Amino acid sequence: MISFFLSIAALILGYMFYSKVVEKAFGADENIQTPAVRLEDGVDFVKMPAWKIFLIQFLNIAGTGPIFGAIAGALWGPAAFLWIVFGSIFAGGVHDYLSGMLSARHDGASIPEVVGKYLGPGFKNFMRGFSVLVLVLVGVVFITTPANLLAGLTPKSLNAAFWIYIIFAYYILATILPIDKVIGKIYPLFGISLLIMALGISGGIIFEGYKIPEITLANLHPNNLPIWPLMFISIACGAISGFHSTQSPMMARCITSEKQGRVIFYGAMIAEGIVALIWAAAAIAFFGSTGELNAQMTANGGQGWVVSTISTSLLGKIGGALAILGVVACPITSGDTAFRNARLTIADFLNFKQSPIKNRLIVVVPLFAIGFILTRIDFNILWRYFAWSNQTLAMIVLWAAAMYLSLRKQIHWIATVPATFMTAVSITYILVAPEGFQLSSSIAYPIGLVVAASSLAVFLVAAKKKAKGGHLENKIKA
Repeated sequence: MISFFLSIAALILGYMFYSKVVEKAFGADENIQTPAVRLEDGVDFVKMPAWKIFLIQFLNIAGTGPIFGAIAGALWGPAAFLWIVFGSIFAGGVHDYLSGMLSARHDGASIPEVVGKYLGPGFKNFMRGFSVLVLVLVGVVFITTPANLLAGLTPKSLNAAFWIYIIFAYYILATILPIDKVIGKIYPLFGISLLIMALGISGGIIFEGYKIPEITLANLHPNNLPIWPLMFISIACGAISGFHSTQSPMMARCITSEKQGRVIFYGAMIAEGIVALIWAAAAIAFFGSTGELNAQMTANGGQGWVVSTISTSLLGKIGGALAILGVVACPITSGDTAFRNARLTIADFLNFKQSPIKNRLIVVVPLFAIGFILTRIDFNILWRYFAWSNQTLAMIVLWAAAMYLSLRKQIHWIATVPATFMTAVSITYILVAPEGFQLSSSIAYPIGLVVAASSLAVFLVAAKKKAKGGHLENKIKA
């Protein structure tokens, strides 16, 4: 129990102090006019109050990741707490803040365009396709989960297929309508409900006498799956997630001062880390052991059943239903903005103005057709590919952010170290994973470490060369 409270305190202290280090390195300047002020168009570039943007950003990045991912990560035991805490403070918060603020500095550009400015046209073209792929995968995996949960709360005639159609219809509206018409109105309410739900679950675990185990580095996974690199992929959104960088530009187009970025981007990541920590602790404590948690998940269909059971048991039928609806809102409100950001990314690439609604429909219709086809694929397969591509995206964005800091002659190590770490995670995972090359750990681990070290060396050489030649320096807005 003490470890749990210390972990919560560490996340809060990380926000209070380390976020200021990151903000200073970036060089946030309240005198610079933001895209929302300079480029307001009434559709995507819309000024909104900071508190509302924070709640939207929090809900955008949450999805089922900090809940389902944290429950899956809890199978390794309290070691998961450490990754959530240190990942959120030193990797996820840095990644989210810098991706959001770099977008704000570059006219609200989507993340592929930002990456291209600092890592070159090759990375930009790769990221254009890769980020759209990740966004569509997010939209799809965040349709299936809420549809199944809603089917469990409603009459049998309203099955999962029915809810998939309903969610798709909502996605289309949220994707093409001005951001303040749907997202700006309902997201803050859902954001508040998600926070209240997490507090209710933590209160239930604490006050009803469940025992939250203390942190240990021991691997407690019932199937003896290795912590490295699997846990670091399973717990993504609760520690660091490349998906967040695709979402941040949407809010970068709505902030009215660069000084808002620390609360909105870094703060939302810390809030998500707290939610992930609560659900990881609740999953272990409620079932008493990782073995029992795994047995119940296997027997009853996975994390969705765990969420439903914990919520109903701790909060009663009404409270449990409200909690489940909060969990339903998370993926839906990440899935719709995933498709919205896919639209913006494609529009940026094509330089295709999105003010006319017909232009939005031209981009959106093919995206949703592809998304609907992907819902026919097994969810577990989609999730595994999403999880890996998600962390690979985070790795690339961190390298771009590190280059920006290097060119500003700031402490680039705040981005370089997590970038190197995530490179090792992503490369090692795809080498050992069932959906990857299925190599033995004795081969994959050394390769992953060598690739990570080589990436660091290449970065340092490239950064030194660009700094010496003043490359891109004049493109960085002061």
